[in-house]
Amino acid sequence: MHKERFSGLKILPMIDEDLDAVVDIENVSYVRPWSRKTFVSELNNPISHAFAGKLNIDGKDVLAAYSVSWIVQGEAHLLNLTVHPDFRRMGIARKLLAFNLRFMEEDAVGTVFLEVRRSNDAARILYEEYGFREFYVREKYYGDEDALVMGLELEDPLKSPYSLWRD
Repeated sequence: MHKERFSGLKILPMIDEDLDAVVDIENVSYVRPWSRKTFVSELNNPISHAFAGKLNIDGKDVLAAYSVSWIVQGEAHLLNLTVHPDFRRMGIARKLLAFNLRFMEEDAVGTVFLEVRRSNDAARILYEEYGFREFYVREKYYGDEDALVMGLELEDPLKSPYSLWRD
């Protein structure tokens, strides 16, 4: 839809003013979306790190994607990484994931975990390209579908063949 008229993805800490757009994206993306209250809680949670990916479209910043993760004692959990349907298949998820991995690495994270719907082939492929591997299945995690729990070791990322976030 907007593919021809945008420039540069900016990734910034999510702020209260982003929440209307974040909740709109969440609602068009998921059958069981997070509530506004959940996002507000994450913005106030000291272990939570929420980022907004914004594109400049016709001179105006438009929130196109967001992520939320937790970091606790050297371990990270990527809770949510979502791109608005109008901006998918444009490399935004890849850039947002790479940003998160760099951020986690700088915060001395050794291991990153996430859950992904078994049916979400695009996300699974992206995570696998970055070196995530499947650890186990959480049955009916999404109510109607299982989640694959995936993980990535960042202990020695310079030696990893999956150091794609360094580009």
